[in-house]
Amino acid sequence: MIEEIRQNYPEAYLAIDEATKDAGFTMASATMTCSLLQTLAASKPGGNFLELGTGTGLSTAWILEGMDQQANLTSIDNDAQFLSIAERFLGQDSRLKLECIEGEDWVLQNKGQQYDYIFADTWHGKYLMLDEVLDMLKPGAFYIIDDMLPQENWPEGHAEKAIRLIEVLEQRDDLVLTKQCWATGIVIATKKTP
Repeated sequence: MIEEIRQNYPEAYLAIDEATKDAGFTMASATMTCSLLQTLAASKPGGNFLELGTGTGLSTAWILEGMDQQANLTSIDNDAQFLSIAERFLGQDSRLKLECIEGEDWVLQNKGQQYDYIFADTWHGKYLMLDEVLDMLKPGAFYIIDDMLPQENWPEGHAEKAIRLIEVLEQRDDLVLTKQCWATGIVIATKKTP
């Protein structure tokens, strides 16, 4: 088996990728991660999806590709410049709601919401407000994070934060956890039924 992705990329992916490079955005999720996001999305027909950290919409395109027509995705980011790229190429999809808002504000405003799938690709929901976001998971829901293996763009001291986050997730008794030393380092958790 080889890791090369041989499935079709989402229709908007190449245009978003080009616009992403032109905008100087360097924090996009790896293509292998995106492929996994698509596969996991396909397992939640009619699901309620959340992406924390849209960026320019590269991973968003893959999540949408895996979703069925009855599912919906809310994706948030606090950078209007990068979010506008996602809006330009994905905004016509009626299943998608894009919001330009600070992560903390969004989490506080939406505490009672429940999701079948959360991809936390920004500080809020990953390193900040973790408990609040994990409380948004329905039983059987996925919580997915990437960039858990050391990255060249990590600032000083970030490795310790990543190690601590894994320790916190491992100590929770309401999650079933898998850590993958693959792509940029992925953690997938499923919320247990109470």
